[in-house]
Amino acid sequence: MQFFQDLNIKIFADGADLNSIQKLSCKSWIQGFTTNPTLMRQSGVIDYETFAKKALAIVDNKPISFEVFADEFEEMEEQAHEIASWGSNIYVKIPITNTKGISSVPLIKKLSNAGIQVNVTAVFTQKQVDEVVENICESVPSILSIFAGRIADTGRDPRRYVEEAIKKSKNKKIEVLWASPREILNLVQANEIGCHIITLTDSLLKKALLIGKPLEQYSQETVQMFYNDAKDSEYSIASKCKVVL
Repeated sequence: MQFFQDLNIKIFADGADLNSIQKLSCKSWIQGFTTNPTLMRQSGVIDYETFAKKALAIVDNKPISFEVFADEFEEMEEQAHEIASWGSNIYVKIPITNTKGISSVPLIKKLSNAGIQVNVTAVFTQKQVDEVVENICESVPSILSIFAGRIADTGRDPRRYVEEAIKKSKNKKIEVLWASPREILNLVQANEIGCHIITLTDSLLKKALLIGKPLEQYSQETVQMFYNDAKDSEYSIASKCKVVL
C-alpha cells in the first residue's frame, strides 16, 4: 500500500493470531510485531512458549516483542533472559511497574546492561519516561511504549507525552512507540510528530483502506447502509398523519 510506504513511522502489527501474523509477515510495510498476555488469551493461546516459538518461525527477520508475565522482579528477570534466548530479533516487554506500583526501572537497567533488547511497556507519565531514559543502556536498542490511546481516554492529548519522549531519548538507541491507538487518525498524528513506531491491530489495519476516501462517496455509502439495514429488518411505521401539500 503506497500510503504506508510513504510514511516515516514504522508500523508494527499488534496481535496474537498466528494466521494473521503469517499473512502480515510478508508485507513490506509491516516492519515488526508486538503482542501481550491479554491479546494471547483473547486469541486462545494456551502454551506461551509454544506460541512464541511458532511466531518466531514465521517472523525471523523483523522485530517482535513478547512480554514477561511474572509480578516479582526476580522471576521477571528469569523470564526475560529465557525469552531473549529464543531469538536475536526479540524485544522483551517489561511493564514500567509491577502490580504493586513498584518501579521496574532497576530491572530494566540491569537487563539492558546485560544486552537484552527491552520494550518498556505501559508507560503513561513523563516521570516514567525520564526514569527509563536516564537508566537504559545507550548502546543497546530498546523501545519505549507510550500508551497514547489510554492517555487520550482520560481526556489528555497524548501527543505532548510522545513528543517529550522523542526529545528526551534522541541521544540513545531508543525508539518511541505510540501504543494502543484508537483510530487511524492516530497513525497520521504519530507520523506528523516524528514518532518512530506505532502498533496497529487487525481492525485498524483494515480501516487504513479508508485513508483518502472521498467523503461524499463515504457519506452516500453510509446512507445506503442505514437504508439497507432498515429494509432488511422490515421496519414499518403506521402513519396517522396526513400530508398536506
